Amino acid sequence: MTENGWMAFSILIAAIFTDNILLTNYLGMCSFLSVSKEIKTATGLGTAVVFVMTCTTVINWLVYYYILMPLDLGYLYFIVFIVVIAAFVQLVEMIVERVSEPLYYSLGIFLPLITVNCAILGACLFMIIRNYGFLSSLAYGFGAGVGWALAITCMAGIREKMAKVKGKIPKGLEGAGITLIIAGIMALAFIGFSGTMNIR
Repeated sequence: MTENGWMAFSILIAAIFTDNILLTNYLGMCSFLSVSKEIKTATGLGTAVVFVMTCTTVINWLVYYYILMPLDLGYLYFIVFIVVIAAFVQLVEMIVERVSEPLYYSLGIFLPLITVNCAILGACLFMIIRNYGFLSSLAYGFGAGVGWALAITCMAGIREKMAKVKGKIPKGLEGAGITLIIAGIMALAFIGFSGTMNIR
């Protein structure tokens, strides 16, 4: 494997575990907390986020380096990135509605809200800030998406199990309280991987 290939591979692994965009950068928490009640719904949204994050990271890299920079319009990248993400999410929404209508309705408002999911925009901005090449950006976009999907699926599994043991959770911690505590413990577990690989 070439040096670029090894770098892309290490970025991929780090984006999933040691620098998880959700649990170490706390981006995309809104949909994470709201949609993580059932594994099926969480997996569906996680898959959509992986797809959108991978594709928009690559598209925005190409737009930034081959359109904005040559035309000296680099200062517009925030607006352009958001437009690209919004257009791509519309495409994903139409595909999900045609392929799996039950999933489309179970995701509800959170599917179009991928547009304003700060994790998607965060991945696009990180690839510019960290000066990633094309292959590294592709690896980072995919890895960040997989990391986000892994976190929401784990949370959904835990919350499904907790729903079966109702009454054992103190009343004051039910709902958002216990969910945030679990998210904090999960973040500690993922941060435990820190130092094995670094992508900054």
